[in-house]
Amino acid sequence: MSIRSDADRPLPVLMIPLRRCGSHALRLRLNFSRQFYSPYPLHIVDFMPLLPLYGDLADDRNYFQLVVDLVGLQAASMVKWPDLAFDPVELFEALADQPRSPHRVVWEMLLRGAERQGAAVAMDKSLDCVHYAEELLGLLPRMRFLNVVRDPRAQVSSINRAIIHDFDTVLNVRTWLAAYQAADRLLAKHPDKVLTIRYEDFLADQQTVLRQICDFFGIDFLPQMLDIRNSPEAAQISQLSALWSSNHFPPIVANADKFKQQLSLREIEIIETACRDYMQRYGYTLLTPARLPLGDELAEQAEKRSERARAQAWDDLRQRNYRDYILRRHRADYLAGLRQRLQRDAAARAAEANAALADERH
Repeated sequence: MSIRSDADRPLPVLMIPLRRCGSHALRLRLNFSRQFYSPYPLHIVDFMPLLPLYGDLADDRNYFQLVVDLVGLQAASMVKWPDLAFDPVELFEALADQPRSPHRVVWEMLLRGAERQGAAVAMDKSLDCVHYAEELLGLLPRMRFLNVVRDPRAQVSSINRAIIHDFDTVLNVRTWLAAYQAADRLLAKHPDKVLTIRYEDFLADQQTVLRQICDFFGIDFLPQMLDIRNSPEAAQISQLSALWSSNHFPPIVANADKFKQQLSLREIEIIETACRDYMQRYGYTLLTPARLPLGDELAEQAEKRSERARAQAWDDLRQRNYRDYILRRHRADYLAGLRQRLQRDAAARAAEANAALADERH
């Protein structure tokens, strides 16, 4: 299968900058439109630390292995992409002369899914890929970005209780800040490619925000988007994980302030100190003086707390929701298995090279 020109394919869109911003709520509503395609994200950011272990991707062997492994990652995903199966051999051959990147492989799968549906837009909800925005624009110059801003206190509070990041406010506020700084760099260089919305505005007026997004994407707004209870996908994922349990119901505006019960006043001041400039820019009212010193010692203590909490969170998940636990563990084990195999192969190649060098000397 040959690759069509970029202009003839669905418009690629990346949602940014960080998870737990209401991203599923938006994705699921937009998915009512046949013009829009956005399956459960692969979150390739979890794969990227393995990339150096593949070696030079100009080597066909290395790149083919990467394509095979990314197809495997899609198959190991918690939520399957409906009616799609990818042949790594065919994908490799189709992409052989394209720029070689794991992002290009993932986006080829996304674009093919959109084309199969006849969609005009393909969106990836792998928000953390904001850190690869420039590379993505180099690969797909038409790409646009949906920048979903949320009150950092509410977002960090939500992240603290999820099993996808760290388990301490100090660490997660650093992640929040890095993601929003990356989004800022993108906004500064490509303002015409980014639409910024506030999640709280969506809570207050779904229709206005969804119309704004649809206009930016060039697709039609549908009244059905306002009743998430009719979404089969929302019903499906709400049963899989406590993280998504609310996605089958209309949003509750009062939940925007739930962080006041979930965070201590000290945690709130930590967040407000780190994120003060962003909070003022986006209209979030400070509750503290926001002058708490944030030193390295604070982060070191947080790392230890987070590791203990991580082990406890996995154990709690195993006992509370076996399906969620097994699906997440399967993906984590898949990535861990890739690392072990890649490290073993790299060691074997190094040993062969050393042996060959020793033979030359003799």
